[in-house]
Amino acid sequence: MLMEIFSCLFFFFFRSMNVFLIVYLCILISKALINTVLKYVWQSEPFRDEPWYNQKTEPERKRNLFLRAFTDFLAFMVLFNYIIPVSMYVTVEMQKFLGSYFLTWDEEMFDEDTGEGPLVNTSDLNEELGQIEYVFTDKTGTLTENNMEFVECCIEGHVYVPHVICNGQILHDCTGIDMIDSSPGGSGKEREDLFFRALCLCHTVQVKDDDSVDGLKKNQLSRRSCIYISSSPDEVALVEGIQRLGYTYLRLKDNFMEILNRENNIEKFELLEVLSFDSVRRRMSVIVRSSTGDIFLFCKGADSSIFPRVKEGKIDQIRSRVERNAVEGLRTLCVAYKKLTAEEYSNAQKLLQNAKLALQDREKKLAEVYEKIERDFILLGATAVEDRLQEKAADTIEALQKAGIKVWVLTGDKMETAAATCYACKLFRRNTQILELTTKKIEEQSLHDVLFDLSKTVLRHNGSLTRDTFSGLSTDMQDYGLIIDGAALSLIMKPRQDGSSGNYRELFLEICRNCSAVLCCRMAPLQKAQIVKLIKLSKEHPITLAIGDGANDVSMILEAHVGIGIIGKEGRQAARNSDYAIPKFKHLKKMLLVHGHFYYVRISELVQYFFYKNVCFIFPQFLYQFFCGFSQQTLYDTAYLTLYNISFTSLPILLYGLMEQHVSADTLKREPSLYRDVAKNALLRWRAFIYWTFLGVFDAVVFFFGAYFLFDNTIVTSNGQLMTTSTHMMFGNWTFGTLVFTVLVFTVTLKLALDTHYWTWINHFMIWGSLVFYIVFSLLWGGIIWPFLNYQRMYYVFMQMLSSGPAWLGIILLITVSLLPDVLKKVLCRQLWPTATERIQNASRHCREHISEFTPLACLKSPRYRSSDCSNSPARRTNWCFLCANLLSRNTL
Repeated sequence: MLMEIFSCLFFFFFRSMNVFLIVYLCILISKALINTVLKYVWQSEPFRDEPWYNQKTEPERKRNLFLRAFTDFLAFMVLFNYIIPVSMYVTVEMQKFLGSYFLTWDEEMFDEDTGEGPLVNTSDLNEELGQIEYVFTDKTGTLTENNMEFVECCIEGHVYVPHVICNGQILHDCTGIDMIDSSPGGSGKEREDLFFRALCLCHTVQVKDDDSVDGLKKNQLSRRSCIYISSSPDEVALVEGIQRLGYTYLRLKDNFMEILNRENNIEKFELLEVLSFDSVRRRMSVIVRSSTGDIFLFCKGADSSIFPRVKEGKIDQIRSRVERNAVEGLRTLCVAYKKLTAEEYSNAQKLLQNAKLALQDREKKLAEVYEKIERDFILLGATAVEDRLQEKAADTIEALQKAGIKVWVLTGDKMETAAATCYACKLFRRNTQILELTTKKIEEQSLHDVLFDLSKTVLRHNGSLTRDTFSGLSTDMQDYGLIIDGAALSLIMKPRQDGSSGNYRELFLEICRNCSAVLCCRMAPLQKAQIVKLIKLSKEHPITLAIGDGANDVSMILEAHVGIGIIGKEGRQAARNSDYAIPKFKHLKKMLLVHGHFYYVRISELVQYFFYKNVCFIFPQFLYQFFCGFSQQTLYDTAYLTLYNISFTSLPILLYGLMEQHVSADTLKREPSLYRDVAKNALLRWRAFIYWTFLGVFDAVVFFFGAYFLFDNTIVTSNGQLMTTSTHMMFGNWTFGTLVFTVLVFTVTLKLALDTHYWTWINHFMIWGSLVFYIVFSLLWGGIIWPFLNYQRMYYVFMQMLSSGPAWLGIILLITVSLLPDVLKKVLCRQLWPTATERIQNASRHCREHISEFTPLACLKSPRYRSSDCSNSPARRTNWCFLCANLLSRNTL
C-alpha cells in the first residue's frame, strides 16, 4: 500500500492535486506518530495495558521497545491510510478518458465540408484546456483557408491578371496588362515567356487526368483543365493561374517536363536537378535543359530570399508591386533565373552528387552547395496569391481575447502580408498602436536601444506590470501590438559577448506582457518552437497552446503544453503529432471556452471532493483511538472499509465529473469572460483546499461526537449487553461504527447533490441509487447468516440500529448539522460576494421566470413561456429586461 502511495506521489508530483496529496501524506504520518506516542504514554501507568481483547503474548512483551514502537507506527499507518485517496487516480483517469468522448461527439464541431470531427489523441490534458493563457497560432491554413487563388503576376513591371473586368462582368481567359506599357516588347517578350515557363517548370506538382483515352491530344485541342496535385496549395494555384494566362503544364514523363504554350505547341524540358524547398532557404530551384540544348536554372521563393541573390532586372518596380500586394494581404513569391553553361552545370552536378553521397552532415553539405549554385540571378517577376480568412476566425480570436487569453500569430510570411491578415482577423484593432521589432529597426538603431525604447513606450502608459498580464483586452489603457521578425528574434536569443543572454530576453518578455497581441513573421519552424518555449519557461509559467495545420508547425505543437492540429489540406502531420485535432480554427472557441471550462470545473470539484470525503471517512477513526486505548481497533466493519470508495461513493462523483454543467454551454460561448473565473487554477488553490479539508474535519467531528453523545449513559442488561438509558437502544462497538458510517455516507452523497447544478435522470439514479444500495447491502450483510464466513460481527446490527426511533432522529439531525455550514457559506457568498458565474446563474434563473419577447436574453432558449409572465405589464417586463442585462454584463474579474 505504501509503495503504491509513494509511486503515485512522485509520478504526479508537479500537479496541484499531488501537492495536496503530499499534505495529506504528512497528515497521515502525523496521525500515526501522535497515536503511537500517546499509546505508550497511556500504557506507561502500571495498571494500564492493552485492552482485554488485544492482550500481547509473552514474546511480544519481550521485544525491543523501539521495534515495538515502529511496528505500532506502521499499524497506525495502515489503519489511517484511507485518508490518501489512491482510488482518486483511477476515477480521474476514467473521468478523463470517458469525458474526452463528449468532445468527439460534439456535432457543432463537425465540419461538413471535410466530413471530419474533432479527434482526441490524448485525454490526459483535458483540464489544461480550461487553463490556457497563451495561444500560438500559425497563419496559413489555420487562420486562413489555405485555399489559394491566383490573383496576378508582375513581369518586368507589367501586371498580368487571369481575367479582366468589363462593364462589371468578369471575362475569363483574358489577359489584362497595366502599369508601364500596354505590352512588352523586345527583351520584355522574352522575359515574359521565361517567367511563364519558370512557373510551369519550377514546382513539384503532379498531374491527374481522368480521361486516359484521348490523352494528350484532347488536352491540346480543348485546353481542358487538368487536375493538379501537390503538397503545397501555392504551387497548384500558380500552375492553374498560369494556365489561364496561356501556358499549361501537361506532365512529367521519362524525366521530361511537357508544357503547352500559347501557340498550342508542346515544349519539352529535360529535368536535370531539383533543389528542394526548405523553410530555411525559403526557395526552390530546378535545373532544366530545353530542346535547343540551353540549360536554365529557375528559382522561386520569398522576396527576402530572392532579392539579395539578384544581379539584374527591374528590382525597384517589382519590389514596389510585391510590397503593395503584401499590404493587401496577398501571398507573394519572386521568380528569377540564370542561364548555365555546360561547364557550370557540370561543376554544379559534381557538387550536388558529392553532397548527396555524403555519409555525415548530408543536409548541411547540401545547403552549402545550394547556396553556391543559387546566386547571380536575373529577376523575372513576382506572383500574388490570395488566401481568404477562415469563417469566424475573427470572432474566435475576439472571444479568446475577451476570455483573457493572449493570442500570438507565428508565420513564415512577410510582415506586410501577416499584418494585413492580423487586422482582418481582429488580432490588431484600429486603436492598436503597432510596435515593431524588426531587422529594419535594428539596422537604424542598435538592438539594445530598440528594446529599451519599446519598453519605455509600453511602461510609460501602462506602468510596470500594472496591466492585467492575463488579459488580452484593456479598455482603460493604451492597446499595443508587437511585430517581430525571425532575424530580430535570433539576435534576442543569441548570447551576448559577456555571456549573459537573459537581460534581452527578460526585456523582450516584459514588452510582450504589456502587449495585447504579438505577430511573429518570417519565422522558421524551429523559431516558432523557440518562441513557445521562451514563454512557457518564463517566470509566470503560463499554460500555452499551439495550433497549426502543417508539418512546419509540428515543432511548435510539440513544444507547447497543449498542441492542436488542424485537419487541413497540408496532410495530417500536425494532427498526428498533436494532443487534439479540430477541422477548423473556429472550433477552438468552443473547445476552450466550453469544453475546457467544463473539464477543469469537473476535475477540480472531483479532486476536492475526494479529499473531503476521505477526511470525513478516516478522521472519526482517528478520534476513536482516544476511546479504545490506542489499540488500533477499527471503527468500521471491514466490508464498509472496502466498499466505501469502491461502491458507496464512487459512481455519483464519477458521473458528476462527466456531466456537470454549472452554466449552460450557450452562456459560456456568449460570455467568454466567464473563462477568467477558473483561470490560473482558481478552483484548486490553497484557499479552496483548506476550506474543503476543514469542512471534512468539521463533519467528521459531528459524526463521531453526535453518535457518542447519543450513546451516552449506558447500562449493562441482564444478558450482558449494553443499553443506553436515554434511548433504550442496544449499544456496541459495531453499532456505534455503523451509525457513524451511515451518517457519513448520507452526508457526503447529499453534499454532492447540493453542488450539482445540472440534473438529469442519470444523476438522480446514481445519487439516490447509491444510498439505496448502501441500505440494501447493510440489510443483507447483517440480516443473513453467510455460510462462507467463519464469524459475522455485523449480524443483525444494522436492523437493530434502525429499530430505534432515536437512531432515526439522530441520523437526520447529524446530517442536517453537517450540511448546514456549507449551505450557509454558499448562500452568503452568493449574495455578498458573487462571482461572474454566479451572477450569470442568478440572471438565467430570473430570466427563465420572467422571460418575454422584450427580454434581450430570449436567446437563452427558455423551454417554455408561461402565460402568467406574458400577461405582465410592459413596465415590469422592461424592469426585468434591464435587470437581466445588467446582471449578465457585470463580470467579477
